[in-house]
Amino acid sequence: MFFGGPEERRSRYNRQLQPWSTVGAVPCMEQTAGSPTPARIGQYYQTPRPHPWRPTLGYENIEVRPLPSQPVTNAIVDPCYTPYGMSTEPLKFPNLVTGFERNPAHAARAALYTRYTPLEWTHTNLKNYNESDTNRNYSERLRGDFIRVMRETDEKTQGGQREAGRRLGERITDTTFWRNEARAELERLITENDLLQEARRSLQKSILDIEGPLHIAQECLYQRETRKGIELVHDQPEQALLKEVETYRNAQERLNALMNRTKSQLSNCRAAQHELETDVHSKESALGIDNMCHQLNNFSRGINYYGGIENYDPTVSTTTSWAENSNRIVQRSQAERGKSAQLRSDIESLINAVSAEVWDSWSNTNNALARRAAETLETKSKLQMHLHKVQQEIFEIEKYIELLRKAIQDKSAPMKVAHTRLETRTHRKDVELCRDMAQDRLVQEVRDLQDNIEYLHRKLQEAEAQHQQLLKTRTTLESDLYNKVNTLFIDREKCMGMRRSFPITATIKY
Repeated sequence: MFFGGPEERRSRYNRQLQPWSTVGAVPCMEQTAGSPTPARIGQYYQTPRPHPWRPTLGYENIEVRPLPSQPVTNAIVDPCYTPYGMSTEPLKFPNLVTGFERNPAHAARAALYTRYTPLEWTHTNLKNYNESDTNRNYSERLRGDFIRVMRETDEKTQGGQREAGRRLGERITDTTFWRNEARAELERLITENDLLQEARRSLQKSILDIEGPLHIAQECLYQRETRKGIELVHDQPEQALLKEVETYRNAQERLNALMNRTKSQLSNCRAAQHELETDVHSKESALGIDNMCHQLNNFSRGINYYGGIENYDPTVSTTTSWAENSNRIVQRSQAERGKSAQLRSDIESLINAVSAEVWDSWSNTNNALARRAAETLETKSKLQMHLHKVQQEIFEIEKYIELLRKAIQDKSAPMKVAHTRLETRTHRKDVELCRDMAQDRLVQEVRDLQDNIEYLHRKLQEAEAQHQQLLKTRTTLESDLYNKVNTLFIDREKCMGMRRSFPITATIKY
């Protein structure tokens, strides 16, 4: 017989509803890892947890240890979750014979001591009825209060949104006005800056144009110093080159002085332009932000909570200082535009005067060099003809050298295939390692490929040797040409070549 009160009997009857572990946790909310658990007799299964605040769901096989004289039953217990298609009752194994089946008297005695009395059943129902009535009455009073509070808060919220929207609209109007003023002045300043920049470019172009002819004249003097023997004569082209260098240096000094003034003015204009651009950009950014804020409503996308944002004050100016700053920037831009216009007039006058001087010096030197170069043209032409033929042959032999190298490289893949076949056939077992016709042919193929590669290497060596011989011949011809027509080469190819390639008519205004 069983001893104990109703609580003990209910405990024995509901033994399958006990928590999974001995820790005093609420069923269905206990973590499945890190806490003591009864001895497991099966595998534990855990469901995924997409939300960290939800309990872990799962089931496990545990061993139910009954009181003495009770049968041992293995069941799958799921105290907090029932998978789809499964019952909440313990899953008993069909092959096990329980103690109730063996002892009917024991089953009847357990059923008698695990029932509630009719009085307890009635009291429980009455308790539930009273609790339901009390909760419903209190809920009705709360619902009326909820409606009143919601209406009041909705009215305050809508009024606050309308007032904030009106203030945002006023701010957008003020910002748009000053943005337009700054943008209009910025366009005028940009136009003036472009004109001054164009004048500076013209001034810089004139300086660079003088630098080019000056460098060419100095290079011509240096090249003519390499003449040999009697060719080192102080002739007319050399006199013209010395005078040209002096003219260019004087012109550069005057242009550089004006360039320094232009750079200073451009720096001031760029500073004013930067202030205007920064101001316009800031106002456009503010307009974009305010317009977005003005268009936001309760159904807009991207709205979110930002805790404590109402206590953060990033402002750095007031409405008065903001307007004064925009006005100061506009006035500075107007002053810089006036200075720029006067400077542009000075630049144009100086460029025209310098251009005429440069053109005259350039033309005189070109005429002197052309007369000097015409004396030895015929001999130079014959040597160049032979040099050209040798150069063409060098190009052809280099092309065939590359073809030979490619032919040698193309034999690499067949050689790898033959080697791989031979190595693979060595893995045959026992008597299958036969020296058959295939083996002989593979060995012969490797030897043929080696012979071909060796033959191609010999031809490549011959081609490279001939290539070196052609290079030696070309060097000899070039040395002969240099020794015989050194003066012609300097005057016609180096000096006149540099001067002809320089677009003096397109760069110098005259």
